[in-house]
Amino acid sequence: MENFRQKLSFKKEMKYVLLILFFSSPVYSQKIFSVNYDYQADLKVFVTDYDYQADLKVYKVNYDYQANKDGLLYFTNYDYQAEFKIYFVKYDYQADLKIFYVNYDYQTGWNNKHKQYILKF
Repeated sequence: MENFRQKLSFKKEMKYVLLILFFSSPVYSQKIFSVNYDYQADLKVFVTDYDYQADLKVYKVNYDYQANKDGLLYFTNYDYQAEFKIYFVKYDYQADLKIFYVNYDYQTGWNNKHKQYILKF
């Protein structure tokens, strides 16, 4: 009976440890909705021609669960599904964030780490 209680106690402790680890780990999901007007946006974005010009290199994913690190963007169908509403500007000086679309998800990342706070919660 004592052995059974020890196992039960151990399982209970492991649940708490897993919960703490799960909730203390950062979440980097970027669910985005593109709006039609700049005043509707949380963030103004400019798409650069070259990767070295961008603050962030991004890759567009097909499913929301794939947007699990910085630079992986999932575009939602409705604004209420999104964590950010963005507006694409015509000129780089109008933008809060400059991005460059890469061909593969492993190429994503920050060029300008000083702007990381923009996509964090």
